[in-house]
This record gives sequence, structure tokens and C-alpha cells, in this order.
Amino acid sequence: MARQPQTLVFDIGNVLIAWDPRFLYRKIFADEAEMEWFLGHVCTSAWNLEQDCGRTFADAVAERIALFPDHEVAIRAFDERWEETVSGPISGTVDLLARMRAQGIADYAITNFSHEKFAIAKTRFPFLAEFRGTIVSGEEKLLKPEPEIYRLLLHRYGLEAADCVFIDDSIANVQGAHAVGMHAVHFTGPDQLTTDLRKLGFPA
Repeated sequence: MARQPQTLVFDIGNVLIAWDPRFLYRKIFADEAEMEWFLGHVCTSAWNLEQDCGRTFADAVAERIALFPDHEVAIRAFDERWEETVSGPISGTVDLLARMRAQGIADYAITNFSHEKFAIAKTRFPFLAEFRGTIVSGEEKLLKPEPEIYRLLLHRYGLEAADCVFIDDSIANVQGAHAVGMHAVHFTGPDQLTTDLRKLGFPA
């Protein structure tokens, strides 16, 4: 029989804090279709992922402005108004995290996040600074679901994969955790997460 996991490993974006560039760009573009074109062709998910892998926002913004000079103001907003892309904490998950901490459950995090913006997020949301350990992709220049980023957490903090439950809103990232031997839960909401953790033996 597989042993019961005892350590929680959280993703951050859209598990603990609600992030979407549309929170910002709906304030900038009056037309939804124009906003979606911008996010699909200018400040794209793939472009943003490069910051999650360590590229500075200064370099990223300069590169986009060179390609799309007519959109300079909107491009700069992704950096200068980045805090507006985060609407706030996902309260149900944050409450669950607090309950787990109060009961002494060990908690860690692995996040695809710009190292520059994660520093801002920790100041705005102090609970993000209270994990026993955090792997930030922008600092390590590794991305989920690459196996190396999960293994880095295990190695750095002396954890066993079978003891850990990884929680992420991305199926690909959940599969990446499974591939290195971790338990993994696909996050769809705080209530379902509570149910899933109870099934795994946590006092959620």
C-alpha cells in the first residue's frame, strides 16, 4: 500500500491568487475583440512565459515595442501596471492553507512566475512568503511541467516525492508532478480541493 502523503506543494497563480491579464486590459481596451487580438498577437502567453523563465520585463517590453510600436502604451502597462493583472487572493484556498498551517502540515510552492513580479506579490500577499520553501521559475530558469523543477524542490528541501501532494490548475503541470512520483491534484476550486485532500488523509 502506498504511504499517505504528508506535505502540500502549491502552485500560486489561479490557485492562491487570481491572475489574468484581462483584469488589466479590460481597463485599457474598450472593445473585447481588440483586447483579445492584443493578448493573442502582442503580449501573448508565450511571450509572458519567457519572463517566467527569467527574462527581465525591461528586455521583454523593449522587444515587443520594437515589433509593435503602435502598441507601446499597452505593452508597457503589462510591466508598469502588472499588479492590476492580479485581482486578489482566492479566499477559499487561502483559508484552507491557513488551516493546514495551523495544524502543522508542511507546505511548499512551485510556481511559474517572474522573479521580479513574485517579489511584488509576496509584499502584497504576505502568506506567499510563509511557505517552508518556494521554487520560483524565474529565479531557477526552469518551468513546469519540466521534471527538473519538481526534482529541484525535492532535492533542495530533502523531500520524498511520495510524501508530497502537488496542487495546480494546469493539467500539464499536474501530469509533470505525477511523472516524478508525486501525488497531484488538479485544482478546479477550493471546495473540490478540500474534498480531494480529505480523500488523501489530510485534515482539510
